[in-house]
Amino acid sequence: MKAMRQLTAVFVAGAALVAGTVCAAAQTAPAPAAPGRGPVPTAHRVVLADQDTGRALTARPGDEIEVRLTGVRDRGTTFAWSQPVSGAPAVLGRSAAGTTPTGSATGRFTAAGRGTAALTARRTCHAAPGARCPHVVVVWKVTVTVR
Repeated sequence: MKAMRQLTAVFVAGAALVAGTVCAAAQTAPAPAAPGRGPVPTAHRVVLADQDTGRALTARPGDEIEVRLTGVRDRGTTFAWSQPVSGAPAVLGRSAAGTTPTGSATGRFTAAGRGTAALTARRTCHAAPGARCPHVVVVWKVTVTVR
């Protein structure tokens, strides 16, 4: 029994040593510096969804912002989102957008210049033959400031 405890202690110590070596090797070095400048900043990616409406965020030039809005189908109606748009394409340029038959919509934007832009989309009801829709339009909006 005593030999088993000692063997277990040796095994645990060895595993900790290996884990520490692996963790140290896995750390990455900072981004290389351009000649005469500090480290090169890396672009960030932000994913926004239905629940982010009303949010305000700050981005840097080069950051990517993806919008994923979910449509709803229920009893012959589809509550569908429009493709997200930027109110200031010079600040947030759209590189891709699309919608699905289920009413979902996506958009990808890149922070291009300094300023403020509103990302917006509208959700409206589309009725199948014989179904009825409420006359309600839901607006989704996020304000992005690029600095």
